[in-house]
Amino acid sequence: MTEELVIREDRGAVTHLTLNLPGKLNALSDGMIAALTATFGDLMVSETQRVIVLKGAGKAFCAGHDLKEMQAKRAARDTGASALRDLFDRCARMMQMIPRLPQPVIAQTHGIATAAGCQLVASCDMAVAAEDCRFGVNGVNIGLFCSTPMVALSRNVPRKQVFEMLVTGEFIDAARAREIGLVNRVVPHDALEAETAALADHIAGKLGAAVRIGKRAFYEQLQLPLDKAYEMSGAVMVENMLDIDTVEGIAAFLDKRKPDWSQH
Repeated sequence: MTEELVIREDRGAVTHLTLNLPGKLNALSDGMIAALTATFGDLMVSETQRVIVLKGAGKAFCAGHDLKEMQAKRAARDTGASALRDLFDRCARMMQMIPRLPQPVIAQTHGIATAAGCQLVASCDMAVAAEDCRFGVNGVNIGLFCSTPMVALSRNVPRKQVFEMLVTGEFIDAARAREIGLVNRVVPHDALEAETAALADHIAGKLGAAVRIGKRAFYEQLQLPLDKAYEMSGAVMVENMLDIDTVEGIAAFLDKRKPDWSQH
């Protein structure tokens, strides 16, 4: 395969990543997982990129794992179980990189986002969906419960809604996805690219240090008891307040002028 599985395009401070396996509906194959892992690793240490948009080429965002590839692993004599476990472990590590990235990650979804593709949407910090996009964890329809996708999904969507999706294998439309909190915004298909880019540009215009500090704290506090969450977030507020650009931002607000940030 000569084409890049993940196409990266930096538009100023916003990085657009395109899953580029349209013939397989951008399935999370071994190669795709490796390509995303490598790309996220590069962005993890970037000092210039402030927002990431993740989208899919062709007719769909992502249809989940490559079932033919999974079947081949399962059929391998003596190594089937270990090969499958390795696949799911590598995919889980890739998914967990998304909340650890310093940049907010926006999923730009169209067509379908199913199984591990729906997991990918749930793993992102935000999502914008085209009106015609459908979401599902449909593995139960072929006898394979979507156990790994449910981890991210159940941390984003009320549990009864997730469980219904898991056990019925039914799709939900974009409007319903917004109702239950899986996506932030639903827009006409023709406006998807522009609306997502506008959101990304808006976020990229904020003080980068504040957003990085805030994203890290957001996910850390979710794992803590209430008292520890306040203790940790208070320390983060102090860290943020001592940043020289934050000092300038507050002064500019009080003076009713635009801030002159050194790292803007």
